[in-house]
Amino acid sequence: MRRLALMLAATAVLGACRTYETYPRLSDQEGLMPADAYAQYDPEAAQKIAIGRKFAEAFTSTEPAARKAQTEAAVAYAKSLPDVTGITADTLGYWLTVQFKSGWRVAVSPVADGVKAEETKGLPGAK
Repeated sequence: MRRLALMLAATAVLGACRTYETYPRLSDQEGLMPADAYAQYDPEAAQKIAIGRKFAEAFTSTEPAARKAQTEAAVAYAKSLPDVTGITADTLGYWLTVQFKSGWRVAVSPVADGVKAEETKGLPGAK
């Protein structure tokens, strides 16, 4: 009986441990302002959201090669935007630091809300 109680306690303790998988918690948008509402503030905010969406679109797995490909896709997309003057990637932390023409520097994390980057409202040149 005592052994059973110890095994149940050990199972409960191990079951309560969180995983080290950070990407799902990082890219989850629950509890945050809707991305489209944020993108309507100004063109730079729209570009920030679009970069985050492209960052999330490129996610395939947490393997190092996949993380590198994901980051490269987001960096290439960011460089194609008109107001981005500089970008620094942190592949281990799943974020980019983006510098805009206005001087605004912002950290961009994946925005996994199911909307394609090109469909972000308020992008410069968008229809």
